[in-house]
Formats: sequence, C-alpha cells, structure tokens
Amino acid sequence: MEEMRLFREEHFRALLLNTRNEVTGMQEISVGSLNASLVHPRELFHAAISRKAAAIIVAHNHPSGDPTPSKEDLALTARLKQAGDLLGIPVLDHLVIGDNRFVSMKERGLM
Repeated sequence: MEEMRLFREEHFRALLLNTRNEVTGMQEISVGSLNASLVHPRELFHAAISRKAAAIIVAHNHPSGDPTPSKEDLALTARLKQAGDLLGIPVLDHLVIGDNRFVSMKERGLM
C-alpha cells in the first residue's frame, strides 16, 4: 500500500480480513481523478463477499500529499460503515494516505 502515496490520481482499495482480522487479500475498488475517487458500496462489498472477507479496512490516497480526511471522505466512510454493518462485514478503519504519512480515521475517532 506504500506505493499509493506516489499515485497522481486517487486510488481506493480494500484490505480483506479473515475472522482473526488477518489480511487475506487486497482489492483495488476504483481509480479516480486528481482529487476524487468514486466508490459505491456495491463494488466494495461485492469484492468482500466474493472473497469471503469477514471484515475490511479501506484505504485511499490523496495525490495532494495531505492525508487530512475531507468532508467527502467522512461522508463516504459513514455510508460504507453503515452498509458493512447491515451486511455483517464491518469496516474496521479507513486509511487516508499522503506523502510519507497517513491518517487512520479510527485512531482519530472519526468513525
């Protein structure tokens, strides 16, 4: 995932976890523009269901280098968390990756 800091457009990925919260795979969900990546819960959870994930961690990069979550990031995280709760596939964290640093929304109390 470290390479995400180098991308010039936003990439949105999911880490797929088993019941022990061990990473069993990674799936690229979408690639966007310079400052946006369109993600629909359907695509994210299709990947999680088809790969039998028990939980997921999502991550995307900010090409600007500033990993501060935007209002749009917060709204998307809330939607994904709600969808995951309904499906029984919890979203455990959302990482925003910038230049040589990242923000964990869970650690910041944003989810």
